[in-house]
Amino acid sequence: MTAAAAIAMLGAAPAPAAEGTVSSSQVIGAQGADEWLASQLRGTPVIGADNQSIGEVVDVLFDRNGQARAFVVGAGGVMGLGAKEIAIDIGEFHGVPALTTEGARPKLRVSLTREVLAAVPEFKPLPVPDPTTANGGEATDGAAPR
Repeated sequence: MTAAAAIAMLGAAPAPAAEGTVSSSQVIGAQGADEWLASQLRGTPVIGADNQSIGEVVDVLFDRNGQARAFVVGAGGVMGLGAKEIAIDIGEFHGVPALTTEGARPKLRVSLTREVLAAVPEFKPLPVPDPTTANGGEATDGAAPR
Protein backbone atom coordinates (compact mmCIF):
# COMPACT_ATOMS: atom_id res chain seq x y z
CA MET A 1 0.00 0.00 0.00
CA THR A 2 1.34 3.41 -0.85
CA ALA A 3 1.59 6.20 1.73
CA ALA A 4 -1.06 8.15 -0.19
CA ALA A 5 -3.46 5.20 0.00
CA ALA A 6 -2.80 4.78 3.73
CA ILE A 7 -3.46 8.46 4.34
CA ALA A 8 -6.62 8.32 2.22
CA MET A 9 -7.91 5.46 4.39
CA LEU A 10 -7.51 7.61 7.48
CA GLY A 11 -9.76 10.36 6.13
CA ALA A 12 -9.18 14.00 5.40
CA ALA A 13 -5.83 15.34 6.53
CA PRO A 14 -5.61 18.59 8.48
CA ALA A 15 -4.86 21.72 6.51
CA PRO A 16 -1.11 22.04 5.93
CA ALA A 17 0.85 24.73 7.76
CA ALA A 18 2.19 27.64 5.77
CA GLU A 19 5.05 26.63 3.53
CA GLY A 20 8.32 26.31 5.44
CA THR A 21 6.66 26.19 8.88
CA VAL A 22 5.58 23.41 11.18
CA SER A 23 2.66 23.75 13.55
CA SER A 24 2.73 22.36 17.09
CA SER A 25 -0.08 19.95 16.14
CA GLN A 26 2.12 18.32 13.50
CA VAL A 27 5.10 17.31 15.64
CA ILE A 28 5.76 16.41 19.26
CA GLY A 29 8.87 18.00 20.72
CA ALA A 30 9.38 15.79 23.77
CA GLN A 31 8.01 12.76 25.53
CA GLY A 32 5.70 13.57 28.42
CA ALA A 33 6.11 12.01 31.86
CA ASP A 34 2.86 10.07 31.33
CA GLU A 35 3.77 8.79 27.84
CA TRP A 36 5.51 5.57 26.80
CA LEU A 37 7.67 4.79 23.78
CA ALA A 38 6.79 1.51 22.07
CA SER A 39 10.48 0.55 22.08
CA GLN A 40 10.51 0.82 25.88
CA LEU A 41 7.15 -0.90 26.32
CA ARG A 42 8.25 -4.27 24.98
CA GLY A 43 9.38 -6.45 27.87
CA THR A 44 7.47 -4.44 30.48
CA PRO A 45 6.34 -6.76 33.28
CA VAL A 46 2.58 -7.26 33.69
CA ILE A 47 1.15 -8.10 37.09
CA GLY A 48 -2.35 -9.21 37.97
CA ALA A 49 -4.92 -8.00 40.48
CA ASP A 50 -3.36 -10.37 43.03
CA ASN A 51 0.13 -8.82 42.49
CA GLN A 52 1.34 -12.05 40.86
CA SER A 53 3.38 -11.90 37.67
CA ILE A 54 1.37 -12.63 34.53
CA GLY A 55 4.09 -12.11 31.92
CA GLU A 56 5.45 -9.25 29.86
CA VAL A 57 4.39 -7.12 26.93
CA VAL A 58 5.56 -8.69 23.66
CA ASP A 59 3.64 -6.57 21.14
CA VAL A 60 1.01 -3.89 20.62
CA LEU A 61 -2.14 -4.32 18.50
CA PHE A 62 -3.19 -1.20 16.55
CA ASP A 63 -6.44 -0.58 14.70
CA ARG A 64 -6.59 0.80 11.16
CA ASN A 65 -6.69 4.37 12.55
CA GLY A 66 -3.39 3.93 14.36
CA GLN A 67 -4.95 3.73 17.83
CA ALA A 68 -3.45 1.19 20.23
CA ARG A 69 -6.16 -1.39 20.89
CA ALA A 70 -4.44 -4.04 23.01
CA PHE A 71 -1.15 -5.09 24.53
CA VAL A 72 -0.13 -8.59 23.57
CA VAL A 73 1.23 -10.26 26.69
CA GLY A 74 3.37 -13.39 26.80
CA ALA A 75 1.69 -15.19 29.71
CA GLY A 76 2.71 -18.33 31.52
CA GLY A 77 5.71 -20.41 30.67
CA VAL A 78 9.13 -20.23 32.25
CA MET A 79 11.55 -17.52 31.11
CA GLY A 80 9.46 -17.02 27.97
CA LEU A 81 9.44 -20.70 27.01
CA GLY A 82 5.98 -22.19 26.67
CA ALA A 83 4.27 -18.83 27.10
CA LYS A 84 1.08 -18.14 25.21
CA GLU A 85 0.30 -14.73 23.80
CA ILE A 86 -2.90 -13.06 24.97
CA ALA A 87 -4.16 -9.71 23.62
CA ILE A 88 -5.59 -7.73 26.53
CA ASP A 89 -7.64 -4.59 25.84
CA ILE A 90 -5.56 -1.52 26.54
CA GLY A 91 -8.26 -0.14 28.85
CA GLU A 92 -7.57 -2.98 31.30
CA PHE A 93 -4.03 -1.74 32.03
CA HIS A 94 -2.93 0.62 34.75
CA GLY A 95 0.61 1.85 35.21
CA VAL A 96 2.54 1.02 38.36
CA PRO A 97 5.31 3.56 38.97
CA ALA A 98 8.89 2.34 39.06
CA LEU A 99 10.54 2.05 42.43
CA THR A 100 12.96 4.80 43.30
CA THR A 101 15.90 2.41 43.12
CA GLU A 102 18.24 2.84 40.19
CA GLY A 103 17.33 0.78 37.13
CA ALA A 104 13.90 -0.35 38.36
CA ARG A 105 11.31 -0.62 35.59
CA PRO A 106 7.71 0.46 35.81
CA LYS A 107 5.15 -2.33 35.58
CA LEU A 108 1.68 -2.61 34.15
CA ARG A 109 -1.21 -3.98 36.22
CA VAL A 110 -4.39 -5.61 34.92
CA SER A 111 -7.54 -6.39 36.87
CA LEU A 112 -7.25 -10.05 35.84
CA THR A 113 -5.31 -12.92 37.37
CA ARG A 114 -2.99 -15.54 35.93
CA GLU A 115 -5.62 -18.22 36.63
CA VAL A 116 -8.33 -16.34 34.70
CA LEU A 117 -6.00 -15.73 31.75
CA ALA A 118 -4.94 -19.39 31.66
CA ALA A 119 -8.43 -20.24 30.36
CA VAL A 120 -8.36 -17.56 27.62
CA PRO A 121 -7.57 -18.72 24.08
CA GLU A 122 -4.25 -17.66 22.61
CA PHE A 123 -4.20 -14.52 20.44
CA LYS A 124 -3.98 -15.36 16.72
CA PRO A 125 -2.36 -12.63 14.61
CA LEU A 126 -2.91 -12.60 10.87
CA PRO A 127 -0.12 -14.33 9.00
CA VAL A 128 2.36 -12.09 7.25
CA PRO A 129 1.88 -12.52 3.48
CA ASP A 130 4.76 -14.23 1.71
CA PRO A 131 5.44 -12.24 -1.47
CA THR A 132 7.13 -15.25 -3.09
CA THR A 133 4.00 -17.40 -2.96
CA ALA A 134 1.19 -14.84 -3.20
CA ASN A 135 -0.25 -14.10 -6.62
CA GLY A 136 1.44 -17.02 -8.36
CA GLY A 137 4.90 -16.14 -7.12
CA GLU A 138 4.73 -12.53 -8.29
CA ALA A 139 5.51 -9.80 -5.77
CA THR A 140 2.44 -7.97 -4.50
CA ASP A 141 1.85 -4.53 -3.07
CA GLY A 142 0.06 -5.90 0.01
CA ALA A 143 -3.32 -4.48 -1.01
CA ALA A 144 -6.48 -6.58 -0.81
CA PRO A 145 -7.46 -8.45 -3.98
CA ARG A 146 -9.81 -6.57 -6.31
